[in-house]
Amino acid sequence: MRRPAALLGLLLALLLCLPGLTPASALPGVETRDGGKGSARGVDPYWPLDGNGGTDAQHYDVRVRYDFASGRLRGRTAITMTATAALSSFSLDLLLPATAVTVDGRKARFRKAGKHELRVRPKTPIAAGATFRVVVRYDGRPAAYRYAGERNWLASRTEVVAMNQPHMAPWWFPSNDHPSDKATFDVRVTVPKGKQVIGNGVRVGRTVKRGLATTHWRMSDPMATYLAFFAAGRYVVDRGTTAAGIPYLNAVSRDLEPKTRRYVRNVLGRTGAITDWLQGQLGPYPFATTGGLVTGLDVGFALENQSRPTYGSWIYPSVIVHELAHQWFGDSVAVQRWRDIWLNEGFATYLEAAYAAAHGGPSVPAYLDKMYDKECTTPSSDFWRLDIANPGADHIFDEAVYDRGAMVLAALGNRIGADVLGTVLRTWVAQHHDGNATVEQFEALAASVSNQNLSGFFDAWLRGGSMPAATSDNGLAGVTCG
Repeated sequence: MRRPAALLGLLLALLLCLPGLTPASALPGVETRDGGKGSARGVDPYWPLDGNGGTDAQHYDVRVRYDFASGRLRGRTAITMTATAALSSFSLDLLLPATAVTVDGRKARFRKAGKHELRVRPKTPIAAGATFRVVVRYDGRPAAYRYAGERNWLASRTEVVAMNQPHMAPWWFPSNDHPSDKATFDVRVTVPKGKQVIGNGVRVGRTVKRGLATTHWRMSDPMATYLAFFAAGRYVVDRGTTAAGIPYLNAVSRDLEPKTRRYVRNVLGRTGAITDWLQGQLGPYPFATTGGLVTGLDVGFALENQSRPTYGSWIYPSVIVHELAHQWFGDSVAVQRWRDIWLNEGFATYLEAAYAAAHGGPSVPAYLDKMYDKECTTPSSDFWRLDIANPGADHIFDEAVYDRGAMVLAALGNRIGADVLGTVLRTWVAQHHDGNATVEQFEALAASVSNQNLSGFFDAWLRGGSMPAATSDNGLAGVTCG
């Protein structure tokens, strides 16, 4: 995720230099109890109701119909799940009212347990290790619902985009809504035939019947639930193949003024070249297709939806770098816990600096020096005090997670060498492809690949609570303040 005002300094530099799987239910602290009832509590203390105990989602078949005039969404979602314990009941995360539930084709009892939890009791208990299929039908107005202080539905009379972080899924489909429980997806969206639908992955097909069109998108790589999205509206669509052979699809809302539309279409057109450059730095692009979508809706952030990030009309080149870097850091390699968010945002911000350096901008060490000099005048500020290895639910998108997070990798490159850092990053994404990982695992990998004891370095940069001293051990040799 990137907000428009978060990187103005780097944006200016970049504009000047640019030419033309561990299942959630198997983690510690998640269990079934009370006679085989899958816990409604998930794995994460930041949002304890995200995800559920006793089940591991394998595949989502999401089918929704959206009415623009009323804002009403009707859905039928089939989830293939594995029971990680014997279950007499289990929970799913869903805000909309459910109207019917079946388990393996048989009607099941269900009720809402609070606003966020759908409790399901199958006709017969489910054995531990068994694979089962739950189908939920639901109907409601997503804009009417709020969870965790968020009111996330983004829609107008002409366009809708299901995008947000850290939560989005419960507004439009039931799930185990935590990044640690990734699954594959088929998504079918039905809207008036005059609208287009954009989604994750590859478009499988589109059928038209009696004035309505159903578009089918498929994501064959495991995906965190918050990264699943759809957009429906009227779009200018550009398709092609990058120089490295990766298919792309870019879409720009026709609701934008023509001048704005031309600008954002041109900027979004950099997606292919940026994807290819990132692939050269990090290893093979992790998905079957790339691209992006610019909405005409008033959205104050960009988001790394898997294979196809979404942007507002304020789009600029380095935000594309940021969201595409997330395809490796955040999407393919997802966080194990929300406290690990530095692995997403700090890494994507670092790639912005690296991209600028490779295209005529300041070098990465110069970027680090400038950032350190900028922030060192306030050594006791929140920028330095925040523990970015465990920032807390209210601070996962703080500036320190992004910018100090990027500085950590820049300083690490100074400490162990830029080439070794490159090996660390490529090894990281290869080892955890399609999976999940923690900050502690990254620290261990960096120490192993570099053959150095980096515990003091990471303590100083991630969780020290104060400005790291300008020493060679901290990757800051020769840096001065002010």
